[in-house]
Amino acid sequence: MIPYKRKVVIGNAELYLGDCLDILPHLPKVDAVITDPPYGINYDASHKKYKNGIARQIGNWDVLPFNPQPILSLNLPTILWGGNCFSSRLPDASSWIVWVKITNQNADIRQSDCELAWTNCLKRSRVFKHLWVGAYRNSESGLRNQHPTQKPIALMQWCCKFVSGIILDPFMGSGTTGVACVNLNRKFIGIEIELKYFDIACRRIETAYRQPDGLFYGKQTAKKIKPRGLIK
Repeated sequence: MIPYKRKVVIGNAELYLGDCLDILPHLPKVDAVITDPPYGINYDASHKKYKNGIARQIGNWDVLPFNPQPILSLNLPTILWGGNCFSSRLPDASSWIVWVKITNQNADIRQSDCELAWTNCLKRSRVFKHLWVGAYRNSESGLRNQHPTQKPIALMQWCCKFVSGIILDPFMGSGTTGVACVNLNRKFIGIEIELKYFDIACRRIETAYRQPDGLFYGKQTAKKIKPRGLIK
């Protein structure tokens, strides 16, 4: 019996509320892992440190150092976001995935210009360029993030194309990987330990299935404005 607190099935998505360390050994066969785990860097998601920043409750989900071994032990094609933050605990890799968030290399912003994902399923490094700086985005414009470290659906959908079969996200968060799988008509298994984000993931995935064209991005096109330093 899988030790979960709750299980929800929505279409081809199987979602578990609970600790992935307890649930992973009991899951049915999966073919690949795409996930954005806690990085173990004590990330401050409050944004109160910025002028007019959004006040958010700070949780303890990113305090402890992240151990990737339970994921690596699955011995599956894997894309692991934030791998540069715990690279000393990962196997050497010659190929990485780079998500570039800006369109101007001289942009003066408060966050990293890019994010990195460790992977064992590519023969060369790959780059995904997708503007995602505050309100200025190439997709999902006008929609507020449901999670402090939420990734674009378009990014996760792009990642899904590098692997085949059933995709597992053991740190599901707000369910972005699951929405990407819905858009691609892929089977998905997601695990989330926090009830708040589990419920959000269920709602987003259910909404994705309701889209008549099978594609859920929210508002897909960024507003045609040119904030200084972000867009050429």
